[in-house]
Amino acid sequence: MADWIEPGKKAPDFTLPSDDGGKIKLSALKGQPVVLYFYPRDDTPGCTREACAFRDQKTALTKLGAKVLGVSTDTLESHGKFRAKFDLNFPLLADEDHKVAEKYGAWREKNMYGKISMGIQRSTYLIDAEGKVARVWKKVNVDGHDEEVIAAIKELE
Repeated sequence: MADWIEPGKKAPDFTLPSDDGGKIKLSALKGQPVVLYFYPRDDTPGCTREACAFRDQKTALTKLGAKVLGVSTDTLESHGKFRAKFDLNFPLLADEDHKVAEKYGAWREKNMYGKISMGIQRSTYLIDAEGKVARVWKKVNVDGHDEEVIAAIKELE
């Protein structure tokens, strides 16, 4: 289990398949801020609220030049259904072997009702235009998180 990547460090590069049929390489997005958020499961209550909040902030995020990427261990097929069901307007990336989540420290031991398992901890990285981690939210509370992220992007300018 890797440690979190702290602010000021270079964001680890990766290439993951996207639900739109392509692949996304983080380093190819240099020059703009990237909101990289890790979430546990498609179409679950908290994950749906978080995804829809980012969807609804599309105008503000676009004005700031930011790109949003959602990452979970779900399959591309699951991502496609989730994206279509909630009309999500950003790519969902499939990290089925959780290697990227591990690199970023988001793959963690979880304790749900006394049952210990490994899984993605809801977390968000704000990566600046230079490819460095500007901000990390390690245990995201979904309500109001979208606004916190937008405020942090504005601080980058």
